This record gives sequence, structure tokens and C-alpha cells, in this order.
Amino acid sequence: MNPRSPRPFQPTTAEAEAWADVLVRRQLLHAVVRTPTGQWLVQERPNGPVRVLALPADVLALTATIQQHTRSTRPESR
Repeated sequence: MNPRSPRPFQPTTAEAEAWADVLVRRQLLHAVVRTPTGQWLVQERPNGPVRVLALPADVLALTATIQQHTRSTRPESR
């Protein structure tokens, strides 16, 4: 796998919201809520602890981690 080069710009709130929606719809996270202060509250499962993420970049970093984990645990289809 080729490592990706760093992004030339910061992720937007809209991009983070889109990824948060995908993660919840695909049931990879239980809930992701953006607060009026711009922080993000993330809950992996019902009744689980709530994490606070400060920036859209943090949401995208979490998304990348989940994607990497999902891909590494998926059986190979050949």
C-alpha cells in the first residue's frame, strides 16, 4: 500500500459532517453530534463513553482509523 501524502488543506466542517453521517449510517459509530461550540461528541456504542473531538480534522482522523481497522479485519476477496 502506498502512503498518502498529507492533505494540502484543512478539512471543512461539511466534510466532517458528511463522514460522521456515513459512520453512523453504516453503524461504525453509534452517534456523532456537532455542538454549537464546534466540538464533536462521539459515542462508539450505546451506553458507551462519549469522546470530545475539537476539530473537523479530528473527525477525519477518527474516520481514517476506522477505515484502516475495517480494511485490516475484512477477509480478502479474490
